[in-house]
Amino acid sequence: MIATASITPILKKAKPQHPSDFRPISITPVMSRSLERFVVHNFIYSALSQPYPSLDFSDQFAFRPSGSTTAAIVAMLHTLRSMLNDNDYVHVFSFDFSKAFDTVRHASLMSKLAQLTLPDSIYSWAVDFFDNYAHCTRFAGITSEVAAIHASVIQGSAIGPASYVVTAADLHPIHKGNCIFKFADDTYLIVPGVSSSTSEKEILHLDDWAANNNLTLNRVKTKELVFTASPKTVLPPPRPDIERVTSLRIFGVVVNDKLTATDHITSLLSSSSSLLFAMRVLRAHGTPAASLHDVFRATVVSRL
Repeated sequence: MIATASITPILKKAKPQHPSDFRPISITPVMSRSLERFVVHNFIYSALSQPYPSLDFSDQFAFRPSGSTTAAIVAMLHTLRSMLNDNDYVHVFSFDFSKAFDTVRHASLMSKLAQLTLPDSIYSWAVDFFDNYAHCTRFAGITSEVAAIHASVIQGSAIGPASYVVTAADLHPIHKGNCIFKFADDTYLIVPGVSSSTSEKEILHLDDWAANNNLTLNRVKTKELVFTASPKTVLPPPRPDIERVTSLRIFGVVVNDKLTATDHITSLLSSSSSLLFAMRVLRAHGTPAASLHDVFRATVVSRL
C-alpha cells in the first residue's frame, strides 16, 4: 500500500520569487502519523540509547528524549568556556545544509537504521514505509500529479525528524579535542585555538559526509565566530570561503564573540517593541482590554 502525502507550500520569505522560497510541509493521513508516532516513541527512541559504535547521539539535541534547545545551548557554552581556560581563542563554525530534510537518501538512512537495536518487524515496516511513499502538491487550488519519493525524510510526518537524527548520527569530528553540536540539521563545529590548523580537514570531512548522504553544504550561509579569552588576542586571518562574524544566532540565542548577552537582549527588546506597536494598533481598532492582555501574554511575555 502506497501512502500519499499532500504537500502544502509554506512561505519562507515575505515575497517569494523561486520554488525554494517555500517550505514543503506534507499533510499526511492521521492514521499514518499515529502509527509513526507509536513506532518512534516505543522503538526508535529506546534504540537511540544503545546505538552501534559508529553512531553517536550524544551531540544531537533535537527529536530525542531529554533533548532541547536549552540543553544544547548550555552544553555548547560550557564547552566554549572550558576551552577558553586553556586557549587564547576558540573557533565556532555554523553550517547550513541546503534543504537537508528534503534530500536525505533513503538507502543511507536504511543502512543506519539497520545498525539500531530494532525488532526485525519494525525495521521491515520502516523499509516499506519509505519505499512506498508518494506525494502531490496543492497550490492555488491546483493539485499536481502524484510522484514517488526516493529521498527526503518527509517534513510533516511523525517519523521524519527522528529519521534525520539517525541520518546525522555518524557525523563526528575527526580530530580529538574538536566538538560537534547538532540540533536536527543545525550543525556547529567547535575547534580550540591549539587545534586551529585542523579546521580545514574538519570542514572537508563534513563536506564529504554531506555528499555521501546526498546533502549539500551551503558555504555561502556557513559562518565563523571566534571567541577570545582576552580582547588583546591576535586572531588568525579569516578563511576566504567562510564569512567571519562578531555575533551568531545559536539554537535561538544571539551569542557574540565576547560571550555577553548584550546582542541577545537588544534583539529581544527590538522584537518586543514591534509587538507593542502592533498591540497599540489593535487597541486603536477597539480590541477589548481582556483580549489585549491575552495577546500580550501570548507574544511579548512568552518571547521574554
